[in-house]
Amino acid sequence: MTQPILELKGVQKSFGSNHVLRGVDIDVAPGRSLVVLGGSGSGKSVMLKNALGLMTPDAGKILFDGKDVTKDQGKAREAMRSRVGMLFQSGALFDSLTVWENVAFRLLHADGMKRTDAKEQAVETLKKVRLGASVADLRPAEISGGMQKRVALARAIITEPDLIFFDEPTTGLDPITADAINDLIIEQVKALGAAAVTITHDMAAARKVADEIAMLFEGKIIWRGPASEIDRSGTDHVDQFVHGRADGPRGPPHVADLGRGFDAAEHLDGARGVDDLHVGDARANSLVDLDRDPGRALLQPDPAGGQSHVGEPPGHGHGVAAEDRTGRA
Repeated sequence: MTQPILELKGVQKSFGSNHVLRGVDIDVAPGRSLVVLGGSGSGKSVMLKNALGLMTPDAGKILFDGKDVTKDQGKAREAMRSRVGMLFQSGALFDSLTVWENVAFRLLHADGMKRTDAKEQAVETLKKVRLGASVADLRPAEISGGMQKRVALARAIITEPDLIFFDEPTTGLDPITADAINDLIIEQVKALGAAAVTITHDMAAARKVADEIAMLFEGKIIWRGPASEIDRSGTDHVDQFVHGRADGPRGPPHVADLGRGFDAAEHLDGARGVDDLHVGDARANSLVDLDRDPGRALLQPDPAGGQSHVGEPPGHGHGVAAEDRTGRA
């Protein structure tokens, strides 16, 4: 049996009295695609953050390629992250950078690659997601939402990672564009031989990209099986979610409960008020730690909505060179 590239064993995470993860057990092997389903506030994003090392579990273990990385920091954590790609829910492209600079972000700021070489590799990677060299020097605001998702996918695969996380990869896309993104995800994951973990509410996407599907409910995995068996899970909670029924064992969510598992976690974990996985943008976009020199680089939400940009501390002007993001200039 192939050794899993990622294993979560009994992972627990709480924020005050809010117990978000209550003993998550999950694993994925190289070349396999696992989709994790779960309602709003079920802890899916918190689970991803723990797997990435953006949060530390209160209990349990996280193993990467057989090694316990639960408490790893510094170089040990960077070594793991260098083998991981991430496609964030909103794409999380930096609007102050060009398309190719977004794609090559890690190459420039973690690997220290020369800009000419990094751009060449970025352009080649863009071709893999069906984008031509003509878009390389554009800004994210100058391309469509579907193209932005392709750019985000290119950034996730440029280092040929062993494991790729996809957080709601088709959110905000029309059905045709979403299906095209799913095709690209399948194609690139297979080409790399990588393991893939996808969080999604899109059942069409789940059925298409998954080898296996797992259901996270109240902080635990309550069902896991082949994607072909999802309609025969024998579990009422899974059946309700898959068919999108308000009536069922879970019942319709109360407004106050929507996102409570994640949102409370965000503010208690120092997310600086940036919602959803955008704390990942601030601290590990392209899996580079941006908190090493918080006095030099700040991630700010774009008031126009959607993208993120880098700004300097007050009194230092609006723009800042991309190299300032990591303190590695």
